[in-house]
Amino acid sequence: MAKLAWLLLLLISVSVPGLQVWALKPPFHLRDVLPLLPRQVSWPILNRLNSALDILPVFVGAASSPDNVLDWKGACFYKNTAWMVFHNKSLTEYGGGTLHIKVSNAHSWTCMDLYIFATPYRVTWDYYFLAREHTLEIKAWEGKAEYEYVKNHGLSIFLLQAGMLGTLQALWEVFPLFTNTGWGENSNINFLEKHMGASFEVRPQPWVTNVSADDIHSGDFLAISKIRGRWGAFESLEKWVSGAYAGHTAVCLRDSNGKLWVGESGHENEKGEDVIALMPWEEWWDFELNKDDSNPHIALLPLHPDLRARFNESAAWEYALSMIGKPYGYHNMIFSWIDTLNGNYPPPLDANVVACVMTIWNQIQPEYAANMWNEALNKRLGTKGLDLPEVLVEVEKRGSSFDELLTIPEQDDWVYTDGKSTSCIAFILEMYKEAGLFDPIASSVQVTEFTIKDAYILNFFEKNSSRLPKWCNDGDTVKLPYCQIKGKYRLELPGYNSMEPYSHMNERCPSLPPKYSRPKDC
Repeated sequence: MAKLAWLLLLLISVSVPGLQVWALKPPFHLRDVLPLLPRQVSWPILNRLNSALDILPVFVGAASSPDNVLDWKGACFYKNTAWMVFHNKSLTEYGGGTLHIKVSNAHSWTCMDLYIFATPYRVTWDYYFLAREHTLEIKAWEGKAEYEYVKNHGLSIFLLQAGMLGTLQALWEVFPLFTNTGWGENSNINFLEKHMGASFEVRPQPWVTNVSADDIHSGDFLAISKIRGRWGAFESLEKWVSGAYAGHTAVCLRDSNGKLWVGESGHENEKGEDVIALMPWEEWWDFELNKDDSNPHIALLPLHPDLRARFNESAAWEYALSMIGKPYGYHNMIFSWIDTLNGNYPPPLDANVVACVMTIWNQIQPEYAANMWNEALNKRLGTKGLDLPEVLVEVEKRGSSFDELLTIPEQDDWVYTDGKSTSCIAFILEMYKEAGLFDPIASSVQVTEFTIKDAYILNFFEKNSSRLPKWCNDGDTVKLPYCQIKGKYRLELPGYNSMEPYSHMNERCPSLPPKYSRPKDC
């Protein structure tokens, strides 16, 4: 009975936040010992307590001088303070520093806190198990730039809020998202249901439509959702931050002989590179049916007849042919969904975490980092050749901030070292722009700022279901306003075909889950 009473006490202390029972500190906490219990007991509870997002660090602040002590509440230790002391033990020009961290008020005897520490020039980590003052030694700064940065802005501190075991559990939650298995598919579905409020209703069979290509026209839009494997995982994360219910797109074009083609930014070539490509419809459709192991769910969104009549095929072809073989638009991929200082980051994401992740990648794979964001950040600053640390320092010199830099809209006419940069959706909308669909406001619309959701909510598409092809949604009990042509689950597109384009569209739009509400004319 004594053991049962103690267990009940622990359960109460976990279930009722802030409840103090007898002011006693338990020797262990339920979260800490769950992984030690039998799997069938611990895992259902752990899955509720931890999720894939727990691998993301949380910014708690920046430690600077002893005169400006930082304090915060940790996951294990509820009372923490930090300050930086500069010294010159290394006898170098700018010396080094010691970060002091004092941790206390642990919620149990068995917990610990994990931290990441970062400047624009370095990333390191440490963990704390004992309640006392700890130190992190930096023998020498990288130079004047790092010294001045930390002197003025402090050393950034990030908490892994799930703790050691929770973070490992979160990694275990992330791993299956990338696996090309039924387990991976279910994991992606569960992630989207949990973090976006998405629903996955099973459609009546057959799950593949007998499509007649004769009913597909130039400009018709293909919305694609992949739910397993590498691309399934990346798309799940993209959907979560942007609010889109599709993760990839392609577009249809007919040539002068009436042959149907599919244009796609993100097609993998023979070298394994993701490039812009034009493929015959039969080749593209065969790949999606028989070779794409990401279990793609595909919907055809026919253009409205009025828009189809305006669609300039020759201009669209000229644009598409000019882009063939160019790399996928990695340069501007992340900037399409970051429009505001704090309205586009689903918790625990924020601009500090983005900067931390960029810094880590910059340390591990500098060439990859340069391709992904360095050149785009330079475009926003009007500079050339600055690496990430230099970008961060330059922003501070100008009296701005990194989060403000991320919100600067991408410009469609920016040319990168490898050419114009277009993601899958930017490629299509730039084609629409060239084909006249955004006239007369085309010059005031930057389509590289559009997410996939921003594209399918445009009122460019057919709204009269009686004009949809006869095979559209054949056999489905729910008649969608577009044609789902592949997929076990019904592909929902909330807000579909509902918004008139306007000048500077999507340049200042928040996008927070689960509703992803947007103000008018953002």
